[in-house]
Amino acid sequence: MTQFAYRAINENGASLTGMVDAESVGDANAQLAARGYIPVKITAKSGPSARGGGKKMGGLFNRPVTTRELILFTQQFRTMTRAGIPILDILDILKTQTENAGLKKIMAAMHQDIKEGCDLFEAFKKHPKAFSPLYCSMIQAGETAGSLPAVLGRLVYIIEHEHKIKLDIKAALRYPMIVVIALGGAFFVLLTFVIPKFVTIFIQAGLDLPLPTRICLELYRFLENYWFGIIAALAAGLAALIAYCKTDQGKYVRDGTLMRIPLMGPLFIKSAMSRFSAIFSILQHSGISVIQIMQILAGTIGNAAIAREFIRIREQLEEGRGISEPLRSARYFTPMVVSMVAIGEDTGNLDELLQEVSEHYDTEVEYAVKQLSDAIGPILTVGLAAVVGFFALAIFLPMWDLTKMVK
Repeated sequence: MTQFAYRAINENGASLTGMVDAESVGDANAQLAARGYIPVKITAKSGPSARGGGKKMGGLFNRPVTTRELILFTQQFRTMTRAGIPILDILDILKTQTENAGLKKIMAAMHQDIKEGCDLFEAFKKHPKAFSPLYCSMIQAGETAGSLPAVLGRLVYIIEHEHKIKLDIKAALRYPMIVVIALGGAFFVLLTFVIPKFVTIFIQAGLDLPLPTRICLELYRFLENYWFGIIAALAAGLAALIAYCKTDQGKYVRDGTLMRIPLMGPLFIKSAMSRFSAIFSILQHSGISVIQIMQILAGTIGNAAIAREFIRIREQLEEGRGISEPLRSARYFTPMVVSMVAIGEDTGNLDELLQEVSEHYDTEVEYAVKQLSDAIGPILTVGLAAVVGFFALAIFLPMWDLTKMVK
């Protein structure tokens, strides 16, 4: 552990100095951020000065802005705006304390844009790889309404909320993917290296091969004779599928198909409902119109099939209809969401009700992830037993005949 001297700004804008024990400048920066401080300068007690994270090997490359970095950036931006620090000074401080070289360049470009008279929203909008349309729209709403710190606080909640849902879904799918890949590898090794050696022995002994062994032998011969064509076909098919899934129609078909898969489909739908409710609630509370909210959701929901429904709903809203009626005729939206939207529309507290819906579906997503994990175990066990049993029959049936022949 090394001691670092720091100079930072607290939530009230007061300048603070002190010492912190940390393993690195980055660790010191994280500790100060956890206390709600904005590091301005961090200096190792027995080393050279480092401003907000110093130079690291990772900073030499323009790696993407991670979710953690975006959350930290937003939290620090919010704290300094609440303290009344000028935007140009905020960008200077954030530029010096971030370790991401790409984010440093973005801060420098934004500083120059604002210095030349560009609005804060426009400066954010010029960097879509780092800041999503949802992020930029929230900044615009906060800038227009004069409530930027409050909007930034809601942005932190949205980013953390979406990140948590994505991690839950990835965690549920990680184990089955590993098992399926392992099964495929085991199938290939047994079919190409193990079975042929046993088949050679059985044929030399003059045995009549049983059906499972003949199937394995034909599969091996097919792979041996056409392996180049198989690899080429698989590569071409995969490339074509990836290219198709990058098109609007491909994304629509892919996401619509995923939501029809048993067990997984309900999980994706509940996840989308949670995101819809949370984002809608926060955007409306920030003063953004319902039509604009639907446009933002269509670009940020992360599901092309549901995004099309948002586009259709927005078109109906432009015709003067309320939001609950188009939602009722839309696909994928659950009765609970439609009912709560209708009640919120009548009572005027739509944002509060949708926040409760979001919290409900957060719990539903956790339950659906657990249900998926519990169901996948037996399915994978049956698949593993089928593969192992098939190869066991292919090897041991003729071996049993060989044993009887020897006797």
